Amino acid sequence: PAQQQRRTRCTMKFNTAVTSSRRKNRARHFSSDSSSRRRLMSSTLDKTLREKYGCRSIPVCKDDEVKVMTGKLKGREGRVVTVYRKRFHILVERLNRLKSDNQTEAPVPVHPSNVMITKIRETGSRRAILDRRGKDSADMDRVD
Repeated sequence: PAQQQRRTRCTMKFNTAVTSSRRKNRARHFSSDSSSRRRLMSSTLDKTLREKYGCRSIPVCKDDEVKVMTGKLKGREGRVVTVYRKRFHILVERLNRLKSDNQTEAPVPVHPSNVMITKIRETGSRRAILDRRGKDSADMDRVD
């Protein structure tokens, strides 16, 4: 009886249709399709780009210029060479390490959440996304 009194009451979830199970969330994350992974592989924008476009983050694309923000390679900059959705990482130009034979270099994979986009490669569809997102944030500013 004393143990039952010590238990704390858990707060209710707001949406009962969404699970809070760690196992199920991990399963959905790692078995997600390519279009969902695109959104999962987003990076924050540089302060100047954030002000210019009016949005905080955007999915990483090939040929974007990025800066590594965390880890051993913190502060290094380069151009995105590959976006590897299957493995949830990107490869950045000039981010290499020596292999165990001390002769050949191998690219170092980086998760997109650990980089910041400093220069965007603008395409037609990407420009439309940025315009739409910027317009939404501008509308929210007017409401306040």
